[in-house]
Amino acid sequence: MFTKIARIVLGIMLLVFGANKFLHFIPMEAPTGSAGEFMNSLNTTGYIFPVVGILEVIIGAMLLLKKWVAFALILLAPISINILLFHLFLDIPGLSFALLIVVINSILIYKHWQQYKPLFY
Repeated sequence: MFTKIARIVLGIMLLVFGANKFLHFIPMEAPTGSAGEFMNSLNTTGYIFPVVGILEVIIGAMLLLKKWVAFALILLAPISINILLFHLFLDIPGLSFALLIVVINSILIYKHWQQYKPLFY
């Protein structure tokens, strides 16, 4: 039951924040300092945020629909690690949210570990 709730919560978070990258329905202040410079450089590429937004929406939908959950969690792993590292090194105030994503992702990967075992043999 706990992992079902964790999967649904993570799916909703990804769907909402992924969609927000396109629809901008959650007002967010632009980061300042090094974090702002980093985000501006990513935004300048023109493709990073749309790609991440699409991936977050797709991963969130897969988690909510319980389709290819193990695959969705592996797709999310590098994104969640980068979210954590960004907040750890550049934007400490958002660290709790980043930790939440990484912890839930880790718990769900552990829950589905049997599906990943063949990758390591």
